[in-house]
Amino acid sequence: MTEDVVERLRAAGCVFAEDEAELLVQAVKDEVEPSARLAALVARRCAGEPLEHVVGWAEFCGRRIAVGPGVFVPRRRSEFLVELALDLGREARAIVDLCCGSAPFATVLATRLPRAEVHAADIDAGQLEYARRNLGPFAGRSRVHEGDLFQALPERLRGSVDLLVVNAPYVPTGAIATLPAEARAFEPLESLDGGADGLAVHRRVVAEAPAWLAPRGHLLIETSEAQAEPMLDAFGEAGLKAWIAQDQELEATVVIGRQPESGS
Repeated sequence: MTEDVVERLRAAGCVFAEDEAELLVQAVKDEVEPSARLAALVARRCAGEPLEHVVGWAEFCGRRIAVGPGVFVPRRRSEFLVELALDLGREARAIVDLCCGSAPFATVLATRLPRAEVHAADIDAGQLEYARRNLGPFAGRSRVHEGDLFQALPERLRGSVDLLVVNAPYVPTGAIATLPAEARAFEPLESLDGGADGLAVHRRVVAEAPAWLAPRGHLLIETSEAQAEPMLDAFGEAGLKAWIAQDQELEATVVIGRQPESGS
């Protein structure tokens, strides 16, 4: 059965056909009618749907993050931001994941920082259903909020956020057409399109962040290498001490800002 799946995936252009076939077979092993279910999953993958949507999860920082149709798939490069956040936020008591999607950042941070209260927010109700599922094991100290950026957050968090992590859309509108077909066709445009220069949402976040950060709290935003310097300027204008961190292997760039001791 696996060999047939491999051949079908290869014919559809899947580069890692053997690995994908194994995951698809594992996904149906407990089904009453595994062959029929497998055929349906293979057909979806051959039609170009992301493998993560098909099997229902994405691996991120060693965890399985639940995802599905219409959900942004967390990228491996974003693990760099999470590792930076874990280092900076060891003593964090209040963490916010803005533009959270399925909340991979919030889920890993809740796992690794057990003393923290974790909040995840997004404007997309469909993706927040997956965020609630992923944060379910941490229900006692996590909350999921629906709304536009900081408007979604409870007022009590103002001035008390120790760690603010953001993976807002940062692809310039004109570059959307250059993205892989499975991203363009199956992921929400709102999770990809960052406006004319890709920084429209980033600028909004940075401008409002100081009012929500605790003294010495940190803001971390994933961006591209080319966008890092403009973002560094925006952080400075907002009154945050900022620097750029990069991981060449992951091709990841993160701009980090620290709130002054006195707060905003």
